[in-house]
Amino acid sequence: MADLEPDILIIEDSDEDAELTIRALKKHNLKILRLIDGVEGLDFMNGNGKFSNRNLSAKPRVIFLDLKMPRIDGLEVLSKIKSNNDTKSIPVVVLASTEDDPNIKRAYDLGANSYIVKPVDAENFMTTITGLGLYWLFTNKV
Repeated sequence: MADLEPDILIIEDSDEDAELTIRALKKHNLKILRLIDGVEGLDFMNGNGKFSNRNLSAKPRVIFLDLKMPRIDGLEVLSKIKSNNDTKSIPVVVLASTEDDPNIKRAYDLGANSYIVKPVDAENFMTTITGLGLYWLFTNKV
């Protein structure tokens, strides 16, 4: 775990959504790490628990964050990432299942860089994720 340095950190509790996301991005030779909930996400970002030996200076280049997760939801994870001076500059793309206006506004208020409603069918989902990954990793300049 000490040298774990993903390009993309996926914090997503749905195995199906995570698998589609990883499949869409793997063909571009990106280092991807998927974590299953907000607790794992925050542990990774802060170097706690099973990530205590992680190099904290190695930050993901973008985080894909689900909103509805057990234990700690995505909005709370987003709030903690964006309120921490060491992590607030990492782009966070919120991937939500619904177009819930209060969540969209709250996500942007908390510092989300993008809010995307997950397409329902697999082909559109993978096309959307591929475009997002390529944009945040190769087009966007930080």
